[in-house]
Amino acid sequence: MPLEDYTWLPREELLTFEEINKLVDVFTELGVTRVRLTGGEPLLRRDLPVLVRMLAANAALRDIALTTNGTLLAEHATALREAGLGRLTISLDTLRPDRFQALVRQDSHSEVLDGIEAARIAGFRGTKIDAVILRGLNDDELSDLIEYGRTQEAEVRFIEYMDVGGATEWSPEKVYSRAEMLASLEKRYGSIEAVTEDSSAPAERFRLPDGTVFGIIASTTAPFCKKCDRSRLTADGLWYLCLYARQGTDLRKMLRGGASRADIAAEIARTWTGRTDRGAEMRLAQAQRGIFVPVEKLRQDTHLEMHTRGG
Repeated sequence: MPLEDYTWLPREELLTFEEINKLVDVFTELGVTRVRLTGGEPLLRRDLPVLVRMLAANAALRDIALTTNGTLLAEHATALREAGLGRLTISLDTLRPDRFQALVRQDSHSEVLDGIEAARIAGFRGTKIDAVILRGLNDDELSDLIEYGRTQEAEVRFIEYMDVGGATEWSPEKVYSRAEMLASLEKRYGSIEAVTEDSSAPAERFRLPDGTVFGIIASTTAPFCKKCDRSRLTADGLWYLCLYARQGTDLRKMLRGGASRADIAAEIARTWTGRTDRGAEMRLAQAQRGIFVPVEKLRQDTHLEMHTRGG
């Protein structure tokens, strides 16, 4: 979320649930089989289980997931499960309340832990706990987070600090790399082996000697652009092919302008087949890698913010 001066989108600019469902129908006709609801914070959207139920009625979708900061999850976990939500990813960067408040700028650590517990009780399986690791802030909690994940039957995924839009305090010195994470964990647990699997998922998975599996998303030091098959639709209908993309395709304008499903499908297919996005790779190749989008640019175009296009 932005540091300050957050501007809420006018309700009339938001896609309605019906519009989201129509666009998802078009995407599934083109071969999409997985949908993730993300943010910002998706649980701030009123009556979200209604949207989940609409999406769950689409037989072409094999997986419906949701990424949340967890603060409202305890209240909604059961309803989401009953509506047809398949999986959850919950953000938790630290197990220490003081660090949590410093990182997130909210005093809601206990609510997040309650939400994770509620998800397990509600019957969610395959839950992921995502932790962005920053050097000198929480890089000493890797094993603690893994041990906590065990208690909640959740797989922990460590994420390198990315310099996407909105990361206005990013610097290379704050990045705690995949190699450093593995070295740190090997000191605690011993030999760690990579899990071999054919997947386009962003996380590489590893196995501890006792069989516990965890993941690392190394987008900063080891980009996976070549196998990325994800795109993102914002709450107000802009479709982005990459987290680093500067421009999106306005599907809301097409939808509300009377474009047919065939026209929208053709535009999506044309854009997707012509994609050349290699944002993370291009950033890695830069000799001097600083802030991706300065604050003044973010204020001019909030669509450049990470929270508008999801993780």
